[in-house]
Amino acid sequence: MIMFAANLVLALIWWAATVRGGWNLIFGFAIGYAVLWWMSPILGKSRYFEKLPQLIRFTGFLAWQLVHSSLRVARDVVTRKTYRRPGIVAVPLDAKTDAEITVLALFISLTPGTLAIDVSDDRKVLYVHEMFITDPEEVRRQLKAGFERYVLALLR
Repeated sequence: MIMFAANLVLALIWWAATVRGGWNLIFGFAIGYAVLWWMSPILGKSRYFEKLPQLIRFTGFLAWQLVHSSLRVARDVVTRKTYRRPGIVAVPLDAKTDAEITVLALFISLTPGTLAIDVSDDRKVLYVHEMFITDPEEVRRQLKAGFERYVLALLR
């Protein structure tokens, strides 16, 4: 967290010293990240340099999921043929803490066509309503290999 704060301070210094614009702040953040990475032997080891690339990959994954699922839902609404096959799938969880389960449920519910409904009392199963189920095992596999994998990598 300290490295992120330092990176943010460096980005704000860059932004204040140059032309103020949104892209310039992002560029300053990238320069600050490079400077901190270069100085990491002096500053000490930090997991920050592992987490930021994971966050960027997760952001790309989430953007893809949002576009893909939005198009699936829009196709179902616009066309005459109904592609819906709604159902509820029980997804076994590797997430253990309340924070991990909450963030996972939030991102699942954020994508159109899916909604995290409930967590079992022992917090080992997440119940998800899916709008397009052809194979429940495939839905489980996609949620575990996608959202859960990224969320756990970021939060642990």
